[in-house]
Amino acid sequence: MSDSIHVEEKAEIDETRASLDEGDPDAIFGGLEARLALERKLLWKIDLRILGVLVPIYILNYVDRNNAGAARLRGFESDLHLKGQEFATLLSILYVGYIIMQIPSNMFLNYIGRPSLYLPGCMAIWGMISCLTGITNNFVGALLTRFFLGFVEAAFFPGALFLLSKWYKRDEIGRRTAILYCGNLISNAFGSLMASGILSGMQGTLGHAAWRWLFYIEGSLTVFVAICAMFILPDFPTTTKWLTPLERKLAVQRMEEDAGVGDQGETEVGGQASGLVLALSDWRVWWMSLAMTAQVVSLSFNAYFPTLSATMGFNNTVTLLLCAPPFAFASLAAFFLSRHSDQTKERFWHVAASFGLGILGFVIAIATMNTAARYVSLFLMAQSYAGFVVVYAWISNSFPRPPSKRAVALALMNAFSQLGNVAGSYVFPTMWGPTYRNSYAICIACAGVGIIMCWVFKLSLVRLNEKIEKEEKEKGIREKGFRYIT
Repeated sequence: MSDSIHVEEKAEIDETRASLDEGDPDAIFGGLEARLALERKLLWKIDLRILGVLVPIYILNYVDRNNAGAARLRGFESDLHLKGQEFATLLSILYVGYIIMQIPSNMFLNYIGRPSLYLPGCMAIWGMISCLTGITNNFVGALLTRFFLGFVEAAFFPGALFLLSKWYKRDEIGRRTAILYCGNLISNAFGSLMASGILSGMQGTLGHAAWRWLFYIEGSLTVFVAICAMFILPDFPTTTKWLTPLERKLAVQRMEEDAGVGDQGETEVGGQASGLVLALSDWRVWWMSLAMTAQVVSLSFNAYFPTLSATMGFNNTVTLLLCAPPFAFASLAAFFLSRHSDQTKERFWHVAASFGLGILGFVIAIATMNTAARYVSLFLMAQSYAGFVVVYAWISNSFPRPPSKRAVALALMNAFSQLGNVAGSYVFPTMWGPTYRNSYAICIACAGVGIIMCWVFKLSLVRLNEKIEKEEKEKGIREKGFRYIT
């Protein structure tokens, strides 16, 4: 499809190439300095279009997913006559649909090559479903809306990761992934502040409970942003129409140079089915899926953050407001940790350090009920997400080609890890409160398992790098080629 669209542009590039020194890959751009200037302009343009859209979408993605936790503080359970583990089931059922759809969704996205339409389209649908949660009157109705909410939301995050991997090199993707994932972290702060205002000020408005207005307002905002995103978000480098011919050439060439091979025609052999088989047969994909599942269980405090904040003894409004600072801090930690990880081209120790601090937070929460200490522990817990962000950048780097495999691998690891959210929905039962010592013990164990599994993954990549280096020496290649970031 892209060949027919850009045939004239390709002819122009070919003609320019023929008149320049073909031995210099930068000659077509006017030399190295001109290329660097064009590259800065291209990255700035793409950052504004991709991150400027994906971050607000991700904020609303998690706001719509987690608003049930805030609604719980203002009558959600009593109005729907929930009992026993039914609220936990409402949280976990979302991830059933979320897990089912991620791999098919990313395969379809890679096939059609139009994230500018596909991702916002899915966003508009989940916004409408979120609104429908506000009209439910019983457990079954809420269960259905939550299931389909996860079913449609599944398209976004693996699709966003795949889109980033199409545009950014290995030493660029970490900080972009961090900025994207900050949408998740900011959503906890932003969502809590929004929920605090709606739940405290709209009780009884037009005869509706405040928790219903929470779903109406946040769902409507999601639909509005989705419509705007359709006109801003780019597609893939070969299918984005508003790039100039040289910008498109540079976008494609950058990715070829980064991986040592082209992203599409040179590596795609058997199509989508081949990518599925390659991903499913790679033990590292399954290993990191399990590692991330353990990490997600250790992060299960996220869905219950208002409940954990409430253990400090403040009223509902203050409780929600106190949820914001820890996640604002986590957003800054994620950005700086990922940036440093990119600069040093190191992943494992950044992951281990962050989750280690998270374990310290869990230990503090187990050891004391002191208000100040428990609030500090919430900051330490929340910053664990910084390490999780680095993991996402790591897996994007570690399965570079072909793109059909990368699409499936990213979706599979993210989808499989959501089993941790299903299990995590039951980690903080009311009967274990207000100390939640058993819950925190589970989080400590899972964080430890995640760190150990990441260490094994690091060792496997080190061995792969040694193998690549040995092959280069045997072939007499002097210039250092592609290496996995460990």
